[in-house]
Amino acid sequence: MPITVEEFETARPHLLSAAHRMLGSAHDAQDAVQTAWLRVMGAGSSAPIENPSAWLTTVTARVCLDELRARRRRNETPLLADAVPAAELAADEAVLRTEDVSRALMVLLSRLTPPQRVAHVLHDLFSVPFDQVAQVLGGTVASAKKHASRARQRLDDAAQHASEQSGGPDRRIVEAFLAAARTGDTRTMIQLLAPDSVRDADAALLPRGGRTTVVGAVDIANETAHFRDRIQAVCRLTVNDTPVYLIAPGGHPLATIEFSTADQKVTRITLRAVRADDRFAAAPPRPVDPVGACSA
Repeated sequence: MPITVEEFETARPHLLSAAHRMLGSAHDAQDAVQTAWLRVMGAGSSAPIENPSAWLTTVTARVCLDELRARRRRNETPLLADAVPAAELAADEAVLRTEDVSRALMVLLSRLTPPQRVAHVLHDLFSVPFDQVAQVLGGTVASAKKHASRARQRLDDAAQHASEQSGGPDRRIVEAFLAAARTGDTRTMIQLLAPDSVRDADAALLPRGGRTTVVGAVDIANETAHFRDRIQAVCRLTVNDTPVYLIAPGGHPLATIEFSTADQKVTRITLRAVRADDRFAAAPPRPVDPVGACSA
């Protein structure tokens, strides 16, 4: 066997990270890496491999590409959070937090074609040379570069189609509120909410019997503190050409949050469950430094 078990185990964390970005699922990444190892063991060659990690990356990426293409043939759409089993959602969220992966990027990667996604992940995220990317894709170096370029263009497309709305919410107030919400700091949330502020939400996002409308700073802050795990899964994206905050546990879209502000206070919070036909794109560049992080 040209690659030893020890060499595979050394490369495994890297392989899992790359497979996760390509497939969007920690569970599927585990399967892909295991399949890649079985293929290597079954190859039957005794010739030495100069760079075992690079070879294992190539084999794993081919497995991922096959899976992405199979999903496309089955006409599968990217899974929304409520369609992912709880254990798998928790595993995906753990990867994002442990490896500091951008959840916004994970949402957007799922909108690329299989070759675009593999090329972008391998080259742009993991610095794999284009000649190796070309081997994975089964094409030329020029073709691999074109796939990566198209991926970058699609990922950055929102900057050309969406812009910060004039008269929109005060970003500093909104992100200060989100920063307090992430830690359950009700006192700060109350200070940032207008006394007569309103929270509207789709019933599907609430526990059975939950109020779709809540009025008043104290009630909204107390309720929000109970959902801080969701707030910790927030990132900023453009949804249907409108910059919003997206709740995306494990990188799987769940709901959008829209804010209204006036006189340096949050006046309204609207939560809407995402739909399969929603269009996701990158958020416009921030005009000021962010208060809260979006990558974790």
